[in-house]
This record gives sequence, structure tokens and C-alpha cells, in this order.
Amino acid sequence: MATHNWCHNPDCHTIRTTSRVRGSGNNKVLRTVKINTDNRYIQESIFQYFCNNNCLFAFLNKFRNEVANIRPVREPSETPIKVVKEKYESSKYVWNDNDSYERKPYTATRTTIQAGDND
Repeated sequence: MATHNWCHNPDCHTIRTTSRVRGSGNNKVLRTVKINTDNRYIQESIFQYFCNNNCLFAFLNKFRNEVANIRPVREPSETPIKVVKEKYESSKYVWNDNDSYERKPYTATRTTIQAGDND
């Protein structure tokens, strides 16, 4: 496997940063960024193909239709769930006439979403 990739943004070489400058004397150029893929933190991420967020989003903006048409979504996806409502005792602080806060108990409701099969 290769130990590097070149940034996939077709305009990466036009971004004016000193890290892209290559050449000597009067023969200077801006070059696409070389990405080290030996870094285990990026091996399973999109950043093995893009040098930074700017290049990633520039690429996505330029090729958004082509990317979306690789795997078009024609209908919504759904995941079965169970919504569980649970009542519990809690308290809140209320300002009273004595110029202080008073703790008042009340019954609160907590809603949680759990995996389910919608039996």
C-alpha cells in the first residue's frame, strides 16, 4: 500500500500557503499537498484524501451532484425504536418574597429513545 496520497481537491495547488511552495530560485510553484497515510489516526478517515477541511469542503461543493448521485436516496430510511417516558422526582429553585431562593420539589418526565422492533 502507498504511504501517501495527494490531496484530492483539484484546486489544492492554487491555495496560497507557504506549505505548498516548491522549487528553487525563480522556478517556484504551488504544489498539491502530499498526505502521509502512515498516520494511524487518518487511515480510516476522509482525511487520508484531503489535506484539511478547506480542501474537503471545496471538493464537496464542486462535485456535490456527482457525489450525491453515487448512491442516490429516493426514499427515507427508518429505524424501529421504543420511546420510554419515565417520571421522577426533581426540584427547582423559586424566588420567594424573602429575597431568597426556595427549593420546590416537582415530578419531572424524562423521555429516552431505545432500540426496538415496534412490537
